[in-house]
Amino acid sequence: MENYNFITIEGNIGAGKTTLATSLSNEFNARLILEQFADNSFLPKFYEQPDKYAFPLELSFLAERYHQLKNELSKQDIFKPKIITDYYFLKSLIFAKANLDEDEYALYSKLFHIINDSLPKPDLFVYLYQNIERLQENIKKRGRTYEQKISDEYLIKIQSAYFDYIKQVPDLKIVIIDVNKIDFAHNLNDYEQIKSIIDKPYNIGITRITA
Repeated sequence: MENYNFITIEGNIGAGKTTLATSLSNEFNARLILEQFADNSFLPKFYEQPDKYAFPLELSFLAERYHQLKNELSKQDIFKPKIITDYYFLKSLIFAKANLDEDEYALYSKLFHIINDSLPKPDLFVYLYQNIERLQENIKKRGRTYEQKISDEYLIKIQSAYFDYIKQVPDLKIVIIDVNKIDFAHNLNDYEQIKSIIDKPYNIGITRITA
């Protein structure tokens, strides 16, 4: 990746962000930072009882993401100077907006903004867009038990929240890639196409591309 040293791959649940981030890091010998969501004990409970566990879930994710990114992004590795992550800290605010009631979100937002400015911003923010049908197919295929009851309505809510916040970010280079018609996880030509899109030079603002 010639044009960027720090790339974030983002997207809705099941969009393929971890798969793509891992493939790119392996090919370009980049340091890979993956979200440690599987260790969060509140996540399965949230999908069963969202009203009860939404606030502790979002607070725990806020703390875990901040701690991980603060530690990992402050490290210097001369052998792996480039960094690729499968999430951006802004994700915390997006999911909190979708999951919390108004009072809880107001408190959460204050905490988020206190710590957000201390984290480096990516050189390029990549959002993988897939429609709800494709997302549900991917969720079923990977077979995580606690995800199988995720509704279309919830995925729509998350997707909308991402787009709402992406429009409000003034100082990032953002590329939204529609990947509905390709399979970069299993097709080498599709992966090469995604790779070439990501490595182009972009201006600050939003660029939309259909792969």
